[in-house]
Amino acid sequence: MELRAGRVAVTEAEIDAILAGVKSIAVVGLSTDPNKTSHHVASYLQEAGYRIIPVNPNASGYILGEQVYHRLADVPGPVDLVDLFRPAGEALGIVQETVERGVPIIWFQLNCASGEAIRDAVNRGLCVVHDRCLMVEHRRYAHRRGW
Repeated sequence: MELRAGRVAVTEAEIDAILAGVKSIAVVGLSTDPNKTSHHVASYLQEAGYRIIPVNPNASGYILGEQVYHRLADVPGPVDLVDLFRPAGEALGIVQETVERGVPIIWFQLNCASGEAIRDAVNRGLCVVHDRCLMVEHRRYAHRRGW
């Protein structure tokens, strides 16, 4: 299935196509605290074989064995998807950074998007997933494939 830019992915087939095609995920708001949801989700995705790129302006060093970057613009190399774990009030700025970085997909975790940010992302040509957990969707995807 070919994913079109500038749209919201809502069907299982669209989500599955994203999960099948992505290799590197920038987790914006990845916490250093292993008890936080962002850390748990990123750890799961890393174990599932994705390259996790921590983006956190308040952290330094490494999270989950990966170099931390303060902004998306600082990340070297390819990024296939931005997974957003920041308050909805920050979402518009992250959409802007995602577009500037040339990342084609933005995934707003539960309660991390505003209607304005979703509309802006679609209008700027991004493929958008919102109000879904990437880990939950990957588990569904993996289960359907018998992994």
